[in-house]
Amino acid sequence: MFTDIKIARSIELKKIKKVAKEIDIPTDEIMNYGKYVAKVPVHLIDEEKIKKHNLILVTAITPTQAGIGKTTVSIGLSLGLVKIGKKAVVVLREPSLGPCFGMKGGAAGGGYAQVLPMENINLHFTGDFHAITSAHNMITALLDNYLYQNRGICEVGLKEILWKRVLDVNDRSLRKMVTGLGTFTNGIPTETGFDITPASEIMAILCLSENLDDLKRRIGEILLGFDFHGKPFKVKDLGIEGAITILLKDAIHPNLVQTTENTAAFVHGGPFANIAHGCNSIVATKMALTFGEYVITEAGFGADLGAEKFFNIKCRKAGLQPKLTVIVATSQGLKMHGNVPLDSIKKPNSEGLIRGFENLDKHLENLASFGQQVVVAFNHYDFDTEEEIALVRAHCREKGVGFAVNKAFAEGGEGAEDLARLVADTIETSPATPLRFSYDENDDIKTKIEKIAKNIYGADTVQFSDRTEKMLQFVKQMNIEHFPVCIAKTQFSFSTNPKAFGVEKGFKLKINDIVINNGAGFIVAIAGEIMRMPGLPKNPNAMNMDIVDGRIEGLS
Repeated sequence: MFTDIKIARSIELKKIKKVAKEIDIPTDEIMNYGKYVAKVPVHLIDEEKIKKHNLILVTAITPTQAGIGKTTVSIGLSLGLVKIGKKAVVVLREPSLGPCFGMKGGAAGGGYAQVLPMENINLHFTGDFHAITSAHNMITALLDNYLYQNRGICEVGLKEILWKRVLDVNDRSLRKMVTGLGTFTNGIPTETGFDITPASEIMAILCLSENLDDLKRRIGEILLGFDFHGKPFKVKDLGIEGAITILLKDAIHPNLVQTTENTAAFVHGGPFANIAHGCNSIVATKMALTFGEYVITEAGFGADLGAEKFFNIKCRKAGLQPKLTVIVATSQGLKMHGNVPLDSIKKPNSEGLIRGFENLDKHLENLASFGQQVVVAFNHYDFDTEEEIALVRAHCREKGVGFAVNKAFAEGGEGAEDLARLVADTIETSPATPLRFSYDENDDIKTKIEKIAKNIYGADTVQFSDRTEKMLQFVKQMNIEHFPVCIAKTQFSFSTNPKAFGVEKGFKLKINDIVINNGAGFIVAIAGEIMRMPGLPKNPNAMNMDIVDGRIEGLS
């Protein structure tokens, strides 16, 4: 089989206006970024149409080094639905340059289930990430200038600064640093650091804003620190929320692209689910629901992270009601959770596969707690055996959930028709129940964290550090305990131990810090040793990438 990039180059792309026209987007409204990419203005969102259409979430079992293929399944499902006569649109997050050049390579699907043009989407795309990075760092520069110009005046100084900088790379050396060294004209020496752009509050704000005015309001509410009287100091106190919004005036509009079968796809926003809320933008999802009768979206990593945040944060804030959730599993992933060594997971091992069902079952239990209808998509690889597929099918039947094999990677839409029929039939014959949340809005922040930790992760207890207790006092002081919570933790297990396969039990979840995302409207709880600025692996993907005769190689 050809590489992803060779398959992508073999597809004859349609002009983006033709793609837009096929799902009834007014072509005179779209803003072209070349021939094959466009932005669609947010004013085209129609709330009445949204209520009539079907939103489908794609999530997964706990990810492993072998990968799961959630994005490929999401794209494949949209292709399969189109094949069986449905008006379907997929809506995804934008890739970050950090993982593209680091661990995982690209994030635009794979095989014959990709979004295109994949080089553009994976590398600079429409500049949304750059705009977010610039907006975030412009706030930092203006804050530093404010403190420098007013140095020595306690009435306008800050006792504690919470705002840092961001960059869209994986760079562990930037996690902690000191700025302003040298002569006094270089600024005030300050201990600070960098997060990766997907962890920026600006990213979260962009993804949760309903329109440009809402974006501006939220930027003004960003908490930068506390003054010497303990009063919150926000972006609006600098008087710059309008200036920062200018940098994001184009970024707020969703990006329209196409799949390997020339069907419509929206790609917009890109928070990670292990350190942020892990969902594409509300405006992109609503735009897709305006023009597509079936809309497939995905949330990052396993269901304990991405799906939980999708329901408790995104759906709560946007009033979205998903009709069904697809959970993706692979034989490799199940075997790793069944303690089969990495170098043996491609070999038949029924016992290891069966042991791995424990991880799948915990996720199914969690999704049921949200009131979701669930089907299992078995993401097929060429080494999978019919015997092992039959074991997973029988287990799903025993659990009372639908099951289908997805072969979209190798076969495109045709390989996802069985999954598409299962999804469409389930939605049409079994009306969805209203979404149930993991906690009540009026619960305090500690209670919200504990409910997620105990009921979703399976923790016995939750321990809060002294730093966390201090920040929770600020949360109470600001009267924002009604905010939802976003727990930042490793994606590789239910606990904070990245090497705990299967379902860890009897563990303690330690919350080391609290980040107040006042503009985005949620509280980030830092669990365990999770870093908001990832590092690079020993052999980063950049070592496999090159440009030869003007063509990119090694991007996948």
